[in-house]
Amino acid sequence: MSEKLEILKKKILYRASYRGTKEMDLLLTAFVKKNINSFTKSQLKELENFLEFEDETILSFYNFNIVDKNIDKNSISKIFKKFKM
Repeated sequence: MSEKLEILKKKILYRASYRGTKEMDLLLTAFVKKNINSFTKSQLKELENFLEFEDETILSFYNFNIVDKNIDKNSISKIFKKFKM
């Protein structure tokens, strides 16, 4: 596995783990840890983009299916929506 890919994975895991709210830290860290090694390089890039959404946007989409800021256009959002802890 390339060094750049490993660096990307570490960056993604860090971004998922330090969101600002404990609830999102736990939810996104569990999601990333479960899926990160099965994602393709393009999915990892999508995941990186997904993590750029604000916590409120992600949580509203996850819990209430409220689509804001085109979160539903990100391919990872469909996988995330099905994720259960």
